[in-house]
Amino acid sequence: MATLSLSHPFPPFFTVQRTTSTTHHPNAFFIRPPPSFTRLPQRRFAPAFVATASIKENLGRIHKTFTDFTSLNHWVVNDYFRLVNSVNAFERRIQALSDDQLAAKTEEFRLRLKRGETLADIQAEAFAVVREAARRKLGMRHFDVQIIGGAVLHDGSIAEMKTGEGKTLVSTLAAYLNALTAEGVHVVTVNDYLAKRDAEWMGRVHRFLGLSVGLIQKGMKSEERRFNYRCDITYTNNSELGFDYLRDNLAGNSEQLVMRWPKPFHFAIVDEVDSVLIDEGRNPLLISGEASQEAARYPVAAKVAELLTQGIHYTVELKNNSVELTEEGITLAEMALETNDLWDENDPWARFVMNALKAKEFYRRDVQYIVRDGKALIINELTGRVEEKRRWSEGIHQAVEAKEGLKIQADSVVVAQITYQSLFKLYPKLSGMTGTAKTEEKEFLKMFQTPVIEVPTNLPNIRKDLPVQAFATARGKWEQVRREVEDMFRQGRPVLVGTTSVENSELLAGLLREWNIPHNVLNARPKYAAREAEIVAQAGRKHAITISTNMAGRGTDIILGGNPKEDPNSELASEAISEKMLPKIKVGSSSLALLAKTALMAKYVSKSEGKSWTYQKTISFILGSVELSLSYSLKELEELANEESEFYPLGPTVALAYLAVLKDCEEHCLREGSEVKRLGGLHVIGTSLHESRRIDNQLRGRAGRQGDPGSTRFMVSLQDEMFQKFNFDTQWAVRIISKITNGEDLPIEGGAIVKQLLALQINAEKFFFGIRKNLVEFDEVLEVQRKHVYDLRQLILTGDDESCSQHILQYMQAVVDEIVFSNIDPLKHPRSWGLSNLLKEFKTIGGKLLHESLGGINDDALLNSLGQLNEVNSVDVVNFCLPNLPAPPNAFRGIRRKSSSLKRWLAICTDDLIENGKYRTTSNLLRKYLGDFLIASYLDVVEESGYDERHVKEIERAVLLKSLDCFWRDHLVNMNRLSSAVNVRSFGHRNPLEEYKIDGCRFFISMLSATRRLTVEALLRHWTSPMESQELFL
Repeated sequence: MATLSLSHPFPPFFTVQRTTSTTHHPNAFFIRPPPSFTRLPQRRFAPAFVATASIKENLGRIHKTFTDFTSLNHWVVNDYFRLVNSVNAFERRIQALSDDQLAAKTEEFRLRLKRGETLADIQAEAFAVVREAARRKLGMRHFDVQIIGGAVLHDGSIAEMKTGEGKTLVSTLAAYLNALTAEGVHVVTVNDYLAKRDAEWMGRVHRFLGLSVGLIQKGMKSEERRFNYRCDITYTNNSELGFDYLRDNLAGNSEQLVMRWPKPFHFAIVDEVDSVLIDEGRNPLLISGEASQEAARYPVAAKVAELLTQGIHYTVELKNNSVELTEEGITLAEMALETNDLWDENDPWARFVMNALKAKEFYRRDVQYIVRDGKALIINELTGRVEEKRRWSEGIHQAVEAKEGLKIQADSVVVAQITYQSLFKLYPKLSGMTGTAKTEEKEFLKMFQTPVIEVPTNLPNIRKDLPVQAFATARGKWEQVRREVEDMFRQGRPVLVGTTSVENSELLAGLLREWNIPHNVLNARPKYAAREAEIVAQAGRKHAITISTNMAGRGTDIILGGNPKEDPNSELASEAISEKMLPKIKVGSSSLALLAKTALMAKYVSKSEGKSWTYQKTISFILGSVELSLSYSLKELEELANEESEFYPLGPTVALAYLAVLKDCEEHCLREGSEVKRLGGLHVIGTSLHESRRIDNQLRGRAGRQGDPGSTRFMVSLQDEMFQKFNFDTQWAVRIISKITNGEDLPIEGGAIVKQLLALQINAEKFFFGIRKNLVEFDEVLEVQRKHVYDLRQLILTGDDESCSQHILQYMQAVVDEIVFSNIDPLKHPRSWGLSNLLKEFKTIGGKLLHESLGGINDDALLNSLGQLNEVNSVDVVNFCLPNLPAPPNAFRGIRRKSSSLKRWLAICTDDLIENGKYRTTSNLLRKYLGDFLIASYLDVVEESGYDERHVKEIERAVLLKSLDCFWRDHLVNMNRLSSAVNVRSFGHRNPLEEYKIDGCRFFISMLSATRRLTVEALLRHWTSPMESQELFL
């Protein structure tokens, strides 16, 4: 128990010291007077702060231990240790296997699964096999906590693992186990670079064990994508996966499909799952087509926006990114555009002016976008990367292009869309990995029913998170950041500075240049982005200063001392850090000898074999040799280099030289890493609070990886964008800070002010959670509709010819039913029915085909015929005909068509589409007669066309798909407009979500009805008039 040695009253100054003795507990704390008491400067409140801080620190440690012990997560993790013990029990036996025997385990597991065993039965042994394969191929053995992480993923949960704990290696366990069912596993990363790295790196384990590994990259052709999706394990990024799914649901035939249909989704492991499903969840994936050509209006609207002044002509709501014109603004805009009404339907200017104002106020160059090669390219605010193929919708991107004076690209209309939430809900089993997800566990449980499990670290975390510093002005904050960077630089500690935009990163870079502090910048600029992995990998070297726009999803660990597998002495910045500040690597004599041998051999190869070593050929050859060093052991490479051959063994010699130099680099980085640890490790500086604490924690997590020392510090100013954006009242804080600091740009640490500022961050989190929750609730309506349409589309696309024909016949009966229902009432006598209108609609649907057969029938003849049905005792279902009316063509010949006719009659009799009434049977017989007439006429005219059955089915499938796509595209536009329009209804005390559900359902039913009618009309028109299938919708 901690003991406090105090006398009362307290002395004016005292210090807290730890003493260890045999009579006291080693954690006992004593408060003693300092040795030079009389020389201490007079600082008010200093003693209380020191004592309180120490006591709070110990109480906090005790509270954390008690909380950990009583949490559900603690007991869940403890339960996983039973699996760890089982895996460890297998380890010695698995280690005794040869490479061939180890690889044969995959086939053994698959045979056991076929015999009835489950994945749970083989899980422990499979994990032990993967652990041993990773040890042999990668030189990495899964720690026990990584085994727990793999089990969490296999159970369909989210594993929260701190930065540097080896999430990439953990994924191999669950990916291998679930790939044994041969249904496909998707490992989803946040960008192409990480997908390729993981496929090549971790893929060595899977390929060694006999599994096929695929990779999806931007720019791949359909054949490559199809091949890679059919592999046991496929590495891809989230956007490529989403767009492949959307493109597959726009395909014109089954040969264009690339995913594993009819079951494209089985099990997914999503890296940085919080970034993908929460941060990017607000932005739906869209595939757009060109819409109306109104490009000329955007530059004009941009000029008008320049004339308007905020506060006079329009008001701005930063939180919602919305603008509203005042009366003065409307008048001035109408005068400038020479129009009487901005909202005139025949000459609409309002949308263009509002978008121009949004582009002016909310879309800032080097923050939301950069201009490159005459194009406005979006910057992902979460990762700081440029997204070249992404464009803002609803005319915003065109407005930004007009503002910058760029060429205006065509306006677009949504053809297909899906949110990441809806996409990943399609997986029967979903898991994820991240370093920061526990704060969002409620959201994950609500959206995906996936719990978040905190996996313990392999070594204790000893990182120091220093108090947040608050400044009244941005100038004071940036100056303090510069001073802290300079201080750490002089100590030799590596520093990582996180900024929120390209603009801020370059502002700080300018400050550091003024003080001659060499540094690295990592932002969306092409000259930096191309060397992202290299810059991040060496950010842990001594004296390294790195400024990064965002560290979320960077995917490369910052290793203290540097990463030896990247070039540690490459030029890291224009300031030539490597030459001035970073320690040089000494290459050993054996490595120098191998390099000399390699150079000499390359010279002889060039002469004897007549090879010309161009730069590109040299690079390609060296990369191939490096791959060789990864595929063969050192002993095998030496044998290849020494064996006698008519050709010089240049490749193996280069590989040996690479391994020798790599070993020297590893030793150097290890020594430098130890020195950096003694200095205190990586220091992380956050220059602004993000909209979520989770993003801040991602930046903090870069320091103190795998038990390394490190420290973090966040600095905020009351002029930061977050406080301005949410209109938070911070004037009270400005006044207090100015009073405390006498108007100087000095920081305030801790206390009530910083707590209040952190509370504002929580309010921002709640606001964005509300937006995401609203988006999910609205998207759930569209999600059900999308699933119905896409399932129907895949059934048409991949089904056999017979199922396609059945769809056509069902559509025809449904169209007849809709015509009948809209004109009859089964509770009333047929004389009160709208038979005249019914016949008119029916003949319109059939066009020329039905006019010839039913042209002479009028409503009186139909009424008389329906009246005679009461005298009929029995009905021939197959050859049914209303009394005294033309019989349908004799098209129901053969067992298959007669069976189809009978099934339709049974469906008519058993459905509940029509009310029970005295004339229900008469109504059903009318439906049967008209349906038979339409279907039989269609079948008859198809037979008379003389085309073979295959051509007929191609036409039917093409018409079905085109009509469905046409109306689904229009439906998406209507639903997007509806989602904006229903918000206005809240002023009438109506729930916007309920209104959206009701109207959305009505829109969808109308869309399906219109699709059926267009399909039937197009097919009948096609077979009665010669036209090509591609002309059906002209």
